[in-house]
Amino acid sequence: MARAPRTSRTSTRERARAREGSKRARQKAEICRRLIEGESLRAISDDDAMPARSTIAGWLQTDKVFAAEYATARQLQAEALADEIVDIADRATDRDSAAAARVKVDARKWLASKLAPKRYGDAVQLKHADAEGDRLYERSADNALMLADILLAIGNRERRS
Repeated sequence: MARAPRTSRTSTRERARAREGSKRARQKAEICRRLIEGESLRAISDDDAMPARSTIAGWLQTDKVFAAEYATARQLQAEALADEIVDIADRATDRDSAAAARVKVDARKWLASKLAPKRYGDAVQLKHADAEGDRLYERSADNALMLADILLAIGNRERRS
């Protein structure tokens, strides 16, 4: 059976673009899948079949859908890290393995707190204070009373004059 002749160069280019687009889509899905499994972006981009970190960064800037999928994958990666922390701690059996486990656990806790700060970050309480550590609203009240005294003194001077 004879092959039909190609109608134009454009159709060849379009097919090449379509193949490239589907390859890119598969790579983006693979990046997200591997992040969810707990793999680092550095390890993923070191894989010869995957794009460089700079390419991934470019996709994150230009592809809003991929950026949203990537953000979700990073949130789920924090969940994977939390699960891994429990596994690492459970495997520590003696003093040496406990010390090594502590380093691994601390690294994963830190990363999870950065990936999902609302869930795994440290609770932070804000204190409204001035440079001396005094509460601002207490200081403001003191300042208001002092200002009232000054204005009263100025008013009394003007009445005497």
